Amino acid sequence: MLGGINGFALLRDGPAGSNGELPIKVSRAVSAGSLALFFGLLATLPLLASATGNQALAYFDAFYRVGSLVFGGGHVVLPLLQAEVVAPGWVTDDAFLAGYGAAQAIPGPLFTFAGYLGAVMGPEPNGWRGALICLVAIFLPSFLLIFGTLPFWQELRKRPDAQAALRGVNASVVGLLLAALYNPVWTGGIKSGGDFALAAAAFLLLYVWKTPPWLVVALCAAGGAILALT
Repeated sequence: MLGGINGFALLRDGPAGSNGELPIKVSRAVSAGSLALFFGLLATLPLLASATGNQALAYFDAFYRVGSLVFGGGHVVLPLLQAEVVAPGWVTDDAFLAGYGAAQAIPGPLFTFAGYLGAVMGPEPNGWRGALICLVAIFLPSFLLIFGTLPFWQELRKRPDAQAALRGVNASVVGLLLAALYNPVWTGGIKSGGDFALAAAAFLLLYVWKTPPWLVVALCAAGGAILALT
């Protein structure tokens, strides 16, 4: 919110965004229904999960809230996910970071990390059922918001004040990414000089020698196993 306010006030002189036509048309009735469902689930899922004590509902509620409240996507989701699954003891911190590392070896959005978490979480339902519940829950808010805002987005994105606010939001996401890099990635993964050396080597492999990410992950896993034995 602060990024948007600062962008609105200070970043009005940036380049204009694209004003091309959106490829999908959505009626206002579908838009209203999608927004009603989005906010309805956001408000009622915590109450239902608490009242029933159903573990599947608790999973769905936790991942739905993460998908609803994250800004910037990608690595910004890590602190929110960690708070939802590690704090209550559903997943250990080591298993969380190991899954995050493995997720870097596959293409696609980091939200697919939710499938891994759903499969390895301790209380049932887990396995493929837990993976399916968590994947649907974390992706559903995005679809509801897209269909809910499409009829208004075409006009909104043409407004200079809206474009300025979005510039501020985009800038603030960089700060959120740096925060996620520090906690939980740095605080949870870098615990010794050997860990730091391994991370530095991975950085050089990715950004200097352009090594494929899946190979960097595999090499770091091997390096971590060697460090554990020494």
